[in-house]
Amino acid sequence: MKPHYQRPGTSEGTSFTCFIRREGAFGFAWHYHREYELTLITQGTGTRYVGTTVERYYPGDLVLLGPDLPHTFASEPQGGTAEAVVTQFRHDFLGPEFFALPQFRTLQGLLARSARGLRFGSAPGEVQELAARLPQLDGAARTVGLLDVLHRLSVDSTATPITGPGYTTAPNTTMRDRVDAVCRHLQQAHTEPVCQEKVAALVHMSPTSFSRFFRRAIGCTLTDYVNQLRVETACSLLTDTSLPVTEVAARSGYQNLSNFNRRFRELKGVRPTEYRAAHLRAAKPS
Repeated sequence: MKPHYQRPGTSEGTSFTCFIRREGAFGFAWHYHREYELTLITQGTGTRYVGTTVERYYPGDLVLLGPDLPHTFASEPQGGTAEAVVTQFRHDFLGPEFFALPQFRTLQGLLARSARGLRFGSAPGEVQELAARLPQLDGAARTVGLLDVLHRLSVDSTATPITGPGYTTAPNTTMRDRVDAVCRHLQQAHTEPVCQEKVAALVHMSPTSFSRFFRRAIGCTLTDYVNQLRVETACSLLTDTSLPVTEVAARSGYQNLSNFNRRFRELKGVRPTEYRAAHLRAAKPS
């Protein structure tokens, strides 16, 4: 039930790894590692799970995740080929004091902020092109290219934290395992009725203790997190199917249409029908 610890390797002649991940679909593989990870989605759509934040991703999605931050990218069932350019590196990949040098102060700040994950939804096309080209470079050129990308991201004013201020990587193994057991369970079961007593039992806690634990570890209530999962499922159904909104609500876990509309608007700022209409307009060829 806990996330898989991953130990990325490095290719010969370099101190970090950079590769193209291309699969028929990205499966839900909850994991974490000691490396920073820069991921650029180049093909496919799906759902990105970082810490306890759930969001859809599209081609052009660019994120920087700090060490030990659990995450996974899961493709939509009909999303087509999934492809991403992934770069993973440790803080000391250029030496233990490299990022402490005065000229790299902004990069050090970027890496510190990535502890909560950072998304660059409006990153310029030039930055995306530089990130996409990294696997094609060798030796010093790849290292310089990575530093160039990180520098550009460090001064990008559109960088947005992914996880909320209440979330940090778990301070001990027991807490991390409990959080991850709950998140994995809810990823599979959120479209069904969720009973706090049963979820608490998964991690051998009383409902009252679990409620305090969940809010302290994640920064939101269990209900808030389940609503986040359900609304992201609804977003997928709204954009990828022509199902009536009432059916979308039911398949997302809402038996009450008014409650669905209210929760959707709280999280997305628009009504479900407006969200669908906006995505249909965006999908039409110009």
